[in-house]
Amino acid sequence: MSAFVADTHAVIWYILNQDALSSNARAAFDSAAASGDPVYLSAISVVEIRYLVEKGKLTTVFFDRLDEALNSADAALVVIPVTLEIARTLNEISRTSIPEMPDRIIAATAFYLELALITRDRKIQASVIKTVW
Repeated sequence: MSAFVADTHAVIWYILNQDALSSNARAAFDSAAASGDPVYLSAISVVEIRYLVEKGKLTTVFFDRLDEALNSADAALVVIPVTLEIARTLNEISRTSIPEMPDRIIAATAFYLELALITRDRKIQASVIKTVW
């Protein structure tokens, strides 16, 4: 099984500019797609991306591409909701080491699913979360 959870920036780069990804991160996305395993995207990442569109950091076209990718019949990206179980898992993610709530939710999602997180975030990489970059 080669399923992963992807951080917000990793998904953005995967869709917009794969050269911004490390070779390991790109390989993780590609291996999941090749094996038919999902790359999970926390619902909080979708909200973050929508916020970046509102701020003008990303275009509406990007959000539309993400929406298409999430809703295609053979979607490799799968949104996972922020559930009560994931909220409970936040206790496992140190607020001191990962202070931003969206990052903690994404990290807790990976921890709860027992999957590696594709992320460049050094704070998350230094935490208890198994990461790929």
